[in-house]
Amino acid sequence: MVAPRRSMASATANHPPLNSSKLLRRAFLNRAFALAYACALSALFYHHLETLLRPTTAANAVAALLLLLADAVLAFMWSTTQSFRLYPTRNEEFPENLEKVVGGTAGFPALDVFICTADPYKEPPMGVVNTALSVMAYEYPVEKLSVYVSDDGGSELTLFAFMEAARFAGHWLPFCRERNLMERSPEAYFASNHCGSAEIDKIKMMYEGMKMRVEHAVERGKVGEEYIIGDRERQALSKWTDEFTRQNHPAIIEVLLDNCKDRDITGNVMPNLIYLSREKSKNVPHQFKAGALNALLRVSAVMTNAPIILTLDCDMCSNDPETPRRALCYLADPSTDQSQFGYVQFPQRFQGINEGDIYCGDFKRLFQINPTGMKNGPSYVGTGCFFRRRSLFGAPSAIVPLEIPELSPEHCPEGSIQSERTLALARKVAGCKYEDNTNWGHKVGFRYGSLVEDYYTGYKLQCEGWRSAFCHPERAAFLGDAPICLIDVLNQNKRWAIGLLEVGFSKFSPVTYGFRSMGLLMGLSYAHYAFWPMWCVPITIYAFVPQIALINGLSIFPKVSEPWFLLYIFLFLGAYAQDLVDFVLSGHNGTPRRWWNDQRMCLVRGLTSYVFGTLEYTLKSLGIAAQGFNITSKVLDDEQSKKYEQGVFEFGAVSPMFVLLALAAIVNLASLMQGLMVAVVRMSGGGDTEGLVLQILLAGFGVVNGWPIYEAMFIRRDKGRMPTKVTLVSAFAASLLYTAVSLA
Repeated sequence: MVAPRRSMASATANHPPLNSSKLLRRAFLNRAFALAYACALSALFYHHLETLLRPTTAANAVAALLLLLADAVLAFMWSTTQSFRLYPTRNEEFPENLEKVVGGTAGFPALDVFICTADPYKEPPMGVVNTALSVMAYEYPVEKLSVYVSDDGGSELTLFAFMEAARFAGHWLPFCRERNLMERSPEAYFASNHCGSAEIDKIKMMYEGMKMRVEHAVERGKVGEEYIIGDRERQALSKWTDEFTRQNHPAIIEVLLDNCKDRDITGNVMPNLIYLSREKSKNVPHQFKAGALNALLRVSAVMTNAPIILTLDCDMCSNDPETPRRALCYLADPSTDQSQFGYVQFPQRFQGINEGDIYCGDFKRLFQINPTGMKNGPSYVGTGCFFRRRSLFGAPSAIVPLEIPELSPEHCPEGSIQSERTLALARKVAGCKYEDNTNWGHKVGFRYGSLVEDYYTGYKLQCEGWRSAFCHPERAAFLGDAPICLIDVLNQNKRWAIGLLEVGFSKFSPVTYGFRSMGLLMGLSYAHYAFWPMWCVPITIYAFVPQIALINGLSIFPKVSEPWFLLYIFLFLGAYAQDLVDFVLSGHNGTPRRWWNDQRMCLVRGLTSYVFGTLEYTLKSLGIAAQGFNITSKVLDDEQSKKYEQGVFEFGAVSPMFVLLALAAIVNLASLMQGLMVAVVRMSGGGDTEGLVLQILLAGFGVVNGWPIYEAMFIRRDKGRMPTKVTLVSAFAASLLYTAVSLA
């Protein structure tokens, strides 16, 4: 429910409101529960200290120390979570009032859209084309819209795909306008079984023809001569010579559509469409996605320099043509201080997720729940974000000095975007050495220093004093593709873990620099993410220590008859119940089943991605290893897709992450069986079993969560089962662990 008495609308004396913000009623319950839970945590640490001061055995002392460490990390992570729960709000936009406030569409600012791709085989060009076409068809003044595609893979296949897309756009854009379509990605539209009209069938045939040509070129690995129509295309594609490689090539900029010249089949203006592949040299290190975005930022400044920028991942198609208008409800609101307003973030939402969301692909807490509670606005999440260009050039009070005036956010480009002077300057600023001895990536643009450049950029912007807004309409503004293979999910999360720790333990750590710059609550919000991988500490300890103690008949938790037993039950059930309530009340498929899978994946990530991410970060910090940027594959395998739709986990890869996961599953199963046997023996002999109840419940909880792992190890016979090698290694490690503990 919503507390209307705390609502704030953006209306002024002369204009209707463009947006409103309402505090959710559960904020008051959250605050009361936080106070009670904090008291319970204080009691828990008192009990830990009492146990440590009077250990019964050396084994009990070691276990007590480990449990204290686990609970300390849990308490810290709980405290950071409260920053999202104390002021949860719900924002609403009124785009129907926008034209009255800004004076019609003539008052709309120009918009530059940045789309990034890096590998035509992991990120199929047709997917990128659909994303570009969906935003080119926005309900927005076409003469003010420019779409830039960054191809960091430097592939002729991607350029060819966009040459085809430029031709198809002349038919597709008027088709969308005439029918007022909501789904303006051709793939999404035609997948909805639209048919029956000769005109629809005709444009569908055009799309399928384009798709066939592009996919055939990708399959062959080159663009066939039969697909090259004119000298302009031949000249552009001729740049791919034998010396041209992905890591060593000049800057390539191709203006595929120019709104000063190109028209669609109805004679209307078309948006600008520009292809960019920044210069790379094998002798010059380059930043990954942040570097590609900064190259786009500079090239677009030279060519169009729109005051508003939308960044999109290559698979994030627009799902609502009115989305820019919703963003302008904040970016053009005359009732707020626009000099400090930096960006509008839409949540990442995904299509193709199975009913139970077994891999937690929605990341509901990260993308939909937590942002509503960030006091100064949400963090940047890498896609679906409308930036005020000015926010990327320094703090609100002062712009950072730039090397050339053409890059300033106040610069007004003159002349054609295809003029020799403009293209020469654009190629210069896209050079691989351009950023040397400049502020780019440090004080200007998207920030370097972390593999999660989106989180780090949003964090630094808010530290500088910029605010943001969370825009979460009922209809998703963008829809992307989530990984449907478990190893892809875990590798993606491992990369995030490394990048987050790079920020958490840097001189700009949220617990030091962030607290001073943004205040306690926002500092805690960013600290929650920066130290997210530290969940591996309590999860790993609770996955092994109580279970190993149970196997050896050692009691390390309070007895059922002791008051401390109820404290543990309250802490466990209270945290899980609040998480369930948050998840369900968030809407958008927040079902109990999805919540269960979400908490299970949290445990899985804690034993895999976060453990190995923390290890890689530590090695990297010691100069022992370096981590590169791994692209998550967007290619769907038919067999994997079928299993995913059925809710079956995919364990087909041999990975050390699966070894640790399988080891934990085996230990929990063995400890549960051993614990139940010990309990039966003791009960039959009149012995005391009260001290083992919590450990038996914990092992049982691990076994219930681990069912997909047992199924993959012992029952399944398909390609997605746990590899035999992984099962044997895990079983051997479990036996060694048991032997070592028994001897100790």
